[in-house]
Amino acid sequence: MSNLYDTDFHDWAEQQARLLRRHAAGKPVNDDDLDWDNIAEEIESLARSDRREIRDRLAVICEHLLKWEYQPARRGGSWRGCVREARRQIADLIEESPTLEPYPATRLAWAYSRGREKAEDDVGLLDLPTECRWTIEQLLDRNFWPGLPWEADEP
Repeated sequence: MSNLYDTDFHDWAEQQARLLRRHAAGKPVNDDDLDWDNIAEEIESLARSDRREIRDRLAVICEHLLKWEYQPARRGGSWRGCVREARRQIADLIEESPTLEPYPATRLAWAYSRGREKAEDDVGLLDLPTECRWTIEQLLDRNFWPGLPWEADEP
């Protein structure tokens, strides 16, 4: 069974899903046909994937809010759109898995550091604060925009 996992993941996944559904329906399944170790590994991987997505989206928020605050003349819909989309993605993941709600706060320092580096690299912002001055609540609040409001309308 592990051989199929290594050689054709898609086929392995489909086969394991059929066997698990069959087992759940009370139909006979040979336990040796279920690849328990790899099934567990894949389920754990799904959880890691959601956490990684939250962490990465949080870094995008930090990056673009730093640009927003420290380059007000360059504010535009692109930065605003990136922040809004990242906030939506985090909110969606937390809505689907409420136990993830405290996770963003645990990754704020990492995300800020990554976002800060990206802002420095992308637009040459130097001497940005090394510590995040925003709370996790502010970063995830759709109405929070540091500095002056956007020129065209309310963000």
